[in-house]
Amino acid sequence: MRSRSLAATALLALLATMPVCEAKPAVKDAFLTLPDGAKIHYLEAGQGTPIVFIPGWTMAADIWEGQIAYFSKSHRVVAYDPRSQGRSSKTPEGSYPIARGADLHTILDTLHLDQATLVCWSMAAAECAAYVDFYGTGQISGLVLVDGFVGDLADPQRAAGTLQYIAQMQKNRRALTDSFVRSMYKKPRSEEYLKHILDESLQTPTDTAVALFVGTLAWDGSKALAKIDKPTLLAVTENAFMPAYEKMHAAIAGSRMEVFQSGHALFVDEPEKFNKLLEEFVGSLGKPAR
Repeated sequence: MRSRSLAATALLALLATMPVCEAKPAVKDAFLTLPDGAKIHYLEAGQGTPIVFIPGWTMAADIWEGQIAYFSKSHRVVAYDPRSQGRSSKTPEGSYPIARGADLHTILDTLHLDQATLVCWSMAAAECAAYVDFYGTGQISGLVLVDGFVGDLADPQRAAGTLQYIAQMQKNRRALTDSFVRSMYKKPRSEEYLKHILDESLQTPTDTAVALFVGTLAWDGSKALAKIDKPTLLAVTENAFMPAYEKMHAAIAGSRMEVFQSGHALFVDEPEKFNKLLEEFVGSLGKPAR
């Protein structure tokens, strides 16, 4: 009996030293319906105060997979495919910031995401600003603009460059998108991963992809920035848009800006840094400023 007891004790001691494998979060994969009948695909996991992740131009919700896994341990996390992206309905209209801000408003209401932190990447930054412009900040607790530009896009040089890009997209969408996807990362990614992101981007029809560019180019979001009265974090990369990011930072009262030495998808390139930064930001919400 004594030998069995010693063996059991030794086994327990061995198990105590073994690494514990963390279970992957249970992710709900579902759709909701917008007032015009469009279906929005979303991923949801965890419980607690909500964080909503919104991908950029032609991207899908699962590009945030690292953030869904990390933050669903302590928060209710929702990431969605915006209209005409990923698995959401492809519609001939609604490809401009004001309409997509309205979609966001409906998503927050439908899923009862009160006092959410919005994390808006790339083109989604303008869509989140449009949401604030029309609906205010009463339903959100904070805003994170990730490597996205909001402001007056009427600069002739920028407009000319965008139009040239659109023209190239019409000629060879797949080749241009492949180049764009690869340019989003500074750290190496597997060919399997890059193909997955490419295929998801190509789910957005070419005419809609063009319309998204035109819609954002035509919208002046500079006045919306002054309406942002909730804590705001700008997480940006060191690139040619730094003067524009600095201007945004100055226009949003009390905002904070952190600069990454990463690709455009900085939350994929530097997930540890991004997650810790976002965790700290979300944790500070509702607390008095020092």
